[in-house]
Amino acid sequence: MLEGIKVVEYATYMAAPGCGSMLRDWGAEVIKIEPPGGDPIRAFFQTIGTDIEDNPVFAFDNRGKKSIVVDTRTDEGNAIVRKLAEEADVFLTNVRPGGLERSGLGYDSLSKANPKLVYCALTGYGIEGPDADKPGFDVASFWSRSGVASLTVPKGQEPFALRTAFGDHTTSMAAAAGICAALVKAGRTGKGQFVEASLLRAGLYALGSDFAIQLFFDRIGSTKSRHEQIQPLMNFFKTSDDAWICIVSRQGNVDWAPICRSLDLHDLIEDERFTRAKSRRANSAELVDLLDAAFAKFTKAEMAERLDKEQIAWAPVQTLAEVAKDPQVHAAGAITQTPSESGEGTFSSPASPIRFPGTDDGPKGPSPSTGQHTSEVLAGIGFSEDVIADYRERGVVA
Repeated sequence: MLEGIKVVEYATYMAAPGCGSMLRDWGAEVIKIEPPGGDPIRAFFQTIGTDIEDNPVFAFDNRGKKSIVVDTRTDEGNAIVRKLAEEADVFLTNVRPGGLERSGLGYDSLSKANPKLVYCALTGYGIEGPDADKPGFDVASFWSRSGVASLTVPKGQEPFALRTAFGDHTTSMAAAAGICAALVKAGRTGKGQFVEASLLRAGLYALGSDFAIQLFFDRIGSTKSRHEQIQPLMNFFKTSDDAWICIVSRQGNVDWAPICRSLDLHDLIEDERFTRAKSRRANSAELVDLLDAAFAKFTKAEMAERLDKEQIAWAPVQTLAEVAKDPQVHAAGAITQTPSESGEGTFSSPASPIRFPGTDDGPKGPSPSTGQHTSEVLAGIGFSEDVIADYRERGVVA
């Protein structure tokens, strides 16, 4: 889909590189500009004492890209980035807005030289306001500042951290969508577009339904324990073999009798304590106890068959080890094979979130070694071998 599109990625860590990874999977050429020493995520496993050639965390966000190392603090390094941006379709960055403006790498400056440029700034808190230049990480900007952390925790419990780069990659998807929309405009009009994505705004959109309620009513219900659910049928229950099952009950009473039948609770179907949503809510704790006892009589496999027979929407609560073996995960194309950086074989890695059947929408190569393509990329934009050698000797590039 994006063959012929050139992306210059001036970014580190995960949110912006995750966006660049998707664009590369979809066919764009992505040139990753790394600082001297490389993207810090290259050391993700070294910091915990593990020395492996393939870094699955780095590879997930950087597979198929070209890596160049440029010291943008130097005038020559800054000029290299400008030259790359002049010939690019997309400039993707997570450098804080103030730093970009001071270095002359902001949108206004780069778009003058390349009016068709799609420029995406991915930040913690946006490009305006008192906190625009604050450092942003997903556990802070996406998870905590947005209210997701406080609302996710059941009332009275302590907050906890989200999993690795969860908010980053949610924001990656948002940024990729914005870039693709801007590319449509650029292709139609010849004019580029500034695209702004932030961890904060992505977190608020991910929480959008609850945020909409808060904005409209000026209040929001807290997250409840299993026995306090407003809709006690929409809940989690444990089977006799210690597997948790998530039940999704549709609106009204349509699923009440089928759930009872699946659990051999025929005597509850007409029980006035539970026949209507309002009465189920009033007797939530008692109902959850009854359902817990019923689920505990059956194995996960038995409940799967029973719930499917009654056409109840449900899903197992799986570990990632179980997810990795789930045939539906594989059938959905959620796992792809990424070429090893060593050049020997491939390894399994998460696929990008969108599938384009009949199209090569997977990894286009391994993650690059630090500065692997510096000479190739610089030669491609007109630098001679002598100049490149001089820049290497002086530490402008590596």
